[in-house]
Amino acid sequence: VQLQASGGGLVQAGTSLRLSCRASGLTFSRYGMGWFRQAPGKEREFVTAITWSGGSTYYADSAKGRFAISRDNAKNTVYLQMNSLKPEDTAVYYCAAYSGTFVYSRLSEYKYWGQGTQVTVSS
Repeated sequence: VQLQASGGGLVQAGTSLRLSCRASGLTFSRYGMGWFRQAPGKEREFVTAITWSGGSTYYADSAKGRFAISRDNAKNTVYLQMNSLKPEDTAVYYCAAYSGTFVYSRLSEYKYWGQGTQVTVSS
C-alpha cells in the first residue's frame, strides 16, 4: 500500500493551497481517509477525515471554516483544500487511511500512512 501526498510548498499567509494524496495497493473506495499534520517539536495532530463514501466529514477546530476535505474514488485520491492559511498551519501534512464506517480522529485508528508533504506559511 502506498499513499503519495503532494502539493505542499511555501506560501504567504492568507493564501490557499491544495494537497493531494493518491492511494495505490488498496481498494480505495473501502477506506476512510484522513489528514494529519506535525509541526516541529510537536505531536502529530488530526486535521480532518472523510468516510469511504465521502458522505461524512469531520474537522479539527483549527481547520473548521478554512479547510475542506474531499475525495474522488475514481482517481483513488483524497484532497485537502486549505484557505486563509496562517503561519501556525506550518507543518508536515500526512494522509492516512482507515477501515471503518465512521470518521475517526485518533491516530491509532489509521492503518496506512503516507510520507508527508511540507507546508510552510510565511507571515
